Amino acid sequence: MTRATEHPRVILVAGSTRTAEIDGISAAGASRDARLHTPGADAELLTYGEVVRAPAVPVSPNGCPTPALVTRTVRERVGFDVTVIDGGLARPTGAPTVTVGARPGNDIREPDPVQTAPGAFTAARELGRGLPDERIVVGETIPGGTTTAMAVLKALGEARIDPSSSLPENPIDLKRRVVREAFEASSFEPGQAAHNPEQAVRFVGDPVLAVAAGLVAGALESGTEVVLGGGTQLLAVAALVRHAGVPRRATLATTRYLADDVSGLREAAAAFDLDLVVSDPGFDADDAGPLAAFADGVAKEGAVMGGALRLADEADRLDEVTDATLGLLDRVVAGGDESKGRRARDDYDVKGDRGEGDDSGHSNDRRGGPGGDGGVDRGP
Repeated sequence: MTRATEHPRVILVAGSTRTAEIDGISAAGASRDARLHTPGADAELLTYGEVVRAPAVPVSPNGCPTPALVTRTVRERVGFDVTVIDGGLARPTGAPTVTVGARPGNDIREPDPVQTAPGAFTAARELGRGLPDERIVVGETIPGGTTTAMAVLKALGEARIDPSSSLPENPIDLKRRVVREAFEASSFEPGQAAHNPEQAVRFVGDPVLAVAAGLVAGALESGTEVVLGGGTQLLAVAALVRHAGVPRRATLATTRYLADDVSGLREAAAAFDLDLVVSDPGFDADDAGPLAAFADGVAKEGAVMGGALRLADEADRLDEVTDATLGLLDRVVAGGDESKGRRARDDYDVKGDRGEGDDSGHSNDRRGGPGGDGGVDRGP
């Protein structure tokens, strides 16, 4: 098989879990309705550099813009191919997507919340085995995903660290309670899903974990170099891959902000045979504007940001990311008018509630995986 070598491929797995609707558990969007659109909006930002079908640029209630803006900025600076995989989107996206049969996940406190997990894992594994790339960078976008990652790690018997959070103060007690209630609903015991990753995700996880883990497992099995761009959710992906019996090493690329926040990160990465690399884009500088929210802990990772920053660092362009991301933020906030965008950014308060977009139930995808036709969706 001939492999592509010119650019790495960044793969974003985008999906939804109703766990994100629990009050206080996620800030990946300014409201419940906005969180439903966050994964599709992130996919559009990576693909087009602007939102197309989503109602707004995702932003936390604290005013922190989506990490997808940083990933898109790096793409514009160093160049890489983007593939978006539908990992159970609850709202349609204007970005082209590859489908593997995933459906949106239910609240993990309900029995059997991710029924499509086994089939989506298998289909994604087949996709990963067939990729033509020498190197891929894999990341996720799913509000509520740190809580489901926590539950999956516990189901595997790998509860080594507490998850990070998109909130300034990690609601860890709430997450622990939700995870405890998830196990009560599933009749699972911690560690019972060891060496059975599909069942761990099906009963206490989310569809993005199933898809990302299957994809990474298949890619590693075919000899592809894999970089996991993210934080504790990607650690859960690595754990699922190891429990699927795939021993090849991978790399975890994350931000300084997450690495400083999560105790035991290096030990956990080593336990899952991951090489840990940490990038610092300098968002704590005086002129970083709203990007300082990342350094302040409002958000620390997501939408492949850590992986993209690693690519910028390798290209010796990491010092360009802050100014370039602020320029992109100007453009997307003001619809292309940069002078207007600078004024908007100075008083940055995007609410993420410009309407609900197309909630008609029509999607731009053709469902794949077991029981479906598969394929690549070309968007509008």
